Amino acid sequence: MKLSDTLEETFLALSSNKARTGLTILGIVIGISSVIVMVSVGQGATSSIQSSIEATGSNLLMVMPGAARTVGSPVRSAGGTAQSLTIEDANSIVSQVPSVQYMTPEVTGRYQVVYKGNNTNTSVVGTSDTYSMVRNLNIDQGVFITAQDVVSTSRVAVLGPTVVTDLFGADAVASDAIGQTIKINKMQFQVVGVTVAKGGSGFQNQDDRIYIPYTVSQKYLSGNKYLSEIDLQISSSNLMTSAQSDVTSLLLANHNISDSTLADFNVQNQADILSSISSVSQTLTILLGAIAGISLLVGGIGIMNMMLTTVTERTREIGLRKAIGAKAKDITFQFLTEAVMLTFTGGILGVFLGWGISWGIKYFNFYQTQVSLLSIILAVVVSGAIGIIFGYYPAKRAAKLNPIEALRYE
Repeated sequence: MKLSDTLEETFLALSSNKARTGLTILGIVIGISSVIVMVSVGQGATSSIQSSIEATGSNLLMVMPGAARTVGSPVRSAGGTAQSLTIEDANSIVSQVPSVQYMTPEVTGRYQVVYKGNNTNTSVVGTSDTYSMVRNLNIDQGVFITAQDVVSTSRVAVLGPTVVTDLFGADAVASDAIGQTIKINKMQFQVVGVTVAKGGSGFQNQDDRIYIPYTVSQKYLSGNKYLSEIDLQISSSNLMTSAQSDVTSLLLANHNISDSTLADFNVQNQADILSSISSVSQTLTILLGAIAGISLLVGGIGIMNMMLTTVTERTREIGLRKAIGAKAKDITFQFLTEAVMLTFTGGILGVFLGWGISWGIKYFNFYQTQVSLLSIILAVVVSGAIGIIFGYYPAKRAAKLNPIEALRYE
């Protein structure tokens, strides 16, 4: 039997009952589109997380305090609660670890910020003039903190765009804030700059921050000499591991700690953080795809059900074909072709529907999505495979019919 004849017979068979065919295809459309949407959401989340982390700086090492320990208590506090890092530690790292290109200290806290009748509670980062280089921070208007501001403990502030909106109104632009005086924890600061928007959400929103000299933060806000974090930019990505080891060894010596398991600090590699988060995000993507794949299984069962019904309805036709010389493989191929045509059509429509939904989610800013070519190709291949897998049993059943009994079937 020629392929053209098989395709013509397939078209006629499927179009003979348009409602049933349409509903069967709809099951595959929903399954394929669900998989594409779920995978695109997962991939979009992975891409968004990677972009956010990479936007915080390149070749970055972050030195943070360890967990506070209470003498005589078995309970260990959360990481970052110890007060163990000082500016002396930061300066010794710069002078003794050659691979460190830039260093910036941080003293971070959340405080109430007021401008006239408006106020907000936001993160205030005490830092130095090198922060903008280490953290890839750009200035939209004005200037960033200078080395002189740090030395002279000048009460100057650089605002993130979200803070500008909260304090100066929704219609305010960066230039409206420059030169104004705000109050941080009831102390006056002059706004000297506004940063370029970076994006983010919640406590990780890099636009919802205020930057001041760390010396001012230590003197007037935290009230002590300790740092919340030391950020280091390494000169080359190839030196990240060795730099991490060198910094760890140096701080252990500075703090007179011989057992590394008792360290009152920890050194985090940006690449390791990115790898860990990406791994979790990819696992979530696979999980979302698997959950959506259940609808494909249901669609495949619908294909099998329809094909079994079709075989029963066309029993006399099958008997007639076999009586005039059709072989079992011809019957099998005919019904397999119909099943694959159903799923392939549903797969193509599902790809367009899934892509459209993913685009709509991203366009209306509901969530970040990313549709990859691989997911589309995989969806089409899977739809064809479902046709073969779920269409094989009905096709073989049709091929095994006895032509005499089939011709007698009423």
